[in-house]
Amino acid sequence: MPELPEVQGLVAFLGERVVGTSLTRLTVTSFSALKTFDPPIDALAGAEITGAARYGKFVSLRCGDDQFLIFHLAKAGWLRWYDALPSTVIRPGKSPIALRIGFDDGSGFDLTEAGTKKSLAVYAVRDPSDVPGIARLGPDPFDAGFTRETFAALLTGRRTQIKGLLRDQSVIAGIGNAYSDEILHAARMSPYAIAAGLDDGDIARLYEAMRATLQQAVNEASGKPPAELKDAKRGSMRVHARRGEKCPVCNDTVRSVFFADRSMEYCATCQTGGKVLADRRLSRLLK
Repeated sequence: MPELPEVQGLVAFLGERVVGTSLTRLTVTSFSALKTFDPPIDALAGAEITGAARYGKFVSLRCGDDQFLIFHLAKAGWLRWYDALPSTVIRPGKSPIALRIGFDDGSGFDLTEAGTKKSLAVYAVRDPSDVPGIARLGPDPFDAGFTRETFAALLTGRRTQIKGLLRDQSVIAGIGNAYSDEILHAARMSPYAIAAGLDDGDIARLYEAMRATLQQAVNEASGKPPAELKDAKRGSMRVHARRGEKCPVCNDTVRSVFFADRSMEYCATCQTGGKVLADRRLSRLLK
């Protein structure tokens, strides 16, 4: 799933390419992806793109002064950019393409989604806060007001495992499964640590790891076209999706815990005092 750094990379790319152009084509080929009806998406046709922004994992294109095209790529979605948009006809239900957007300079992009579980979402709205997922977002890690004290206040009293809390978009916007693994590894912290039980030193270490990990990933994504962002993300991971490889810090073997639809990776030496975490389905630590 694209997370904050990749989405920021997409926003920066689109900001450079499409701000100042006008929408000439909006073809919805997966009607389940379109989540709004007022204003109708066709009403955006002809609008000038006046800005690009990120809200958590959502991409927003401002259309004129008072309308927005917003999308969330979910787990298996992506943006395929064309300097010259293909003229081929897309057959609904026969292609991974959910939406095709064209601009008056001939460029454009497709929003695609692999697999059978379709979660990609597209919204045409008059205000970003009209998108329920945006309205529920917690603070962004790069907000000026997101200080260590702000972060500590978010953790206070939460009897929640820190891995789940970092992924909770209503608590902190933009972090998903991959970067929560990376942040916790950098902070040398167990994914099962309880948020309310962290002391001041733990919180400071986690806060700095979060900011540094995300900033480095944003730097890696900066200037890259969409086609290169996925590989840049995979290449920068130190533990996530590295099961069986050596931890770059201590040389221990990176291990996984499997869930129904995902896994998490960690280093026992760096993060859990040498304890190997049981499969989460067993809901306990191996003794």
